[in-house]
Amino acid sequence: MSKTHLGHTARKRFGQNFLHDPYVIDQIVQAIGPAAGQHLIEIGPGLGALTEPVCELVDSLTVVELDRDLAHRLRHHPFISAKLTVIEKDAMKFDFASLCDGDSKLRIFGNLPYNISTPLMFHLFSFSEHIQDMHFMLQKEVVDRLAATPGHKNFGRLSVMAQYYCSVIPVLAVPPGAFKPAPKVDSAVVRLVPHQKPIVQVDDISMLNKVCTSAFNQRRKTLRNSLKDILSAEQIDALGIDPQRRAETLSLEQFAALANAVSNAPNILE
Repeated sequence: MSKTHLGHTARKRFGQNFLHDPYVIDQIVQAIGPAAGQHLIEIGPGLGALTEPVCELVDSLTVVELDRDLAHRLRHHPFISAKLTVIEKDAMKFDFASLCDGDSKLRIFGNLPYNISTPLMFHLFSFSEHIQDMHFMLQKEVVDRLAATPGHKNFGRLSVMAQYYCSVIPVLAVPPGAFKPAPKVDSAVVRLVPHQKPIVQVDDISMLNKVCTSAFNQRRKTLRNSLKDILSAEQIDALGIDPQRRAETLSLEQFAALANAVSNAPNILE
């Protein structure tokens, strides 16, 4: 299959796969539910598969596009350029808070490049107080990990951190044939809705991330072994958590308790 689509060659370094299935595109736009007056931001608009139908429903749309050729194409789009604000920057480094205007929260969506989807979501989580919701096309495996519950083999650091920040709602499965070029993996759309208030108390978010990284780094190990450099078995036990358990069996609340225990005992890290 040719990798050229509407005069643009999909670039591997940008992880580009362009949506072209009208039915799937319509389903995604319906899931997003864009409406006039909302502050909508699209990350990686590409050839405008979602941009064009969303623009039919709203008066304005901000797009963040790193690819210079695609940004130029959108600025000169014959039908929708007047509605677009094109930000030609790397979304991974972009300050999304700079787009906030008054009390209006951001509604972010996009077909995220598979090679940066996880770090980009972590970047966006840091702006969660400014975000109403996010709708992303991702590898199905990533959506499964985002939505996984304790005890499931897909449950890991991404599950804990995403669920700390957001409600995670899988919306739609998307087959490879909906893209050009067709990726070698299945895709899915997920809705992420930031919590209005934290659902668990975490004293230091970076410590929650550190504890999750340590606990899941060697999934087969018990907490006694995987966390031994930051918490003793006695300290874990004192939280009412059996040190013989494995990371994937713990709830978000239990990870928060572990992280807070480390934060409140800084001498362990000396």
